[in-house]
Amino acid sequence: MKQLLIGIAFVGIIGSLASALVIMMKPGRQGERDDPRRAGRMVKALALRVGLSILLFICVLIAWKLGYIRPSGVPT
Repeated sequence: MKQLLIGIAFVGIIGSLASALVIMMKPGRQGERDDPRRAGRMVKALALRVGLSILLFICVLIAWKLGYIRPSGVPT
């Protein structure tokens, strides 16, 4: 179950990043200056990615503190 939730979070993060890339790379109309709506959509997509990343990090820390996950480390 843990792996599924973390996987879904990673897919959401990558999807949001890909969405921002598509918005950024999409060509504007000929002779048109910067479109503020397009820039706003890209900012929202990137803000969502940052928010999801922070949320995932906090959830992993909480799960570690509660003992749901344990670091395995590399045996020396």
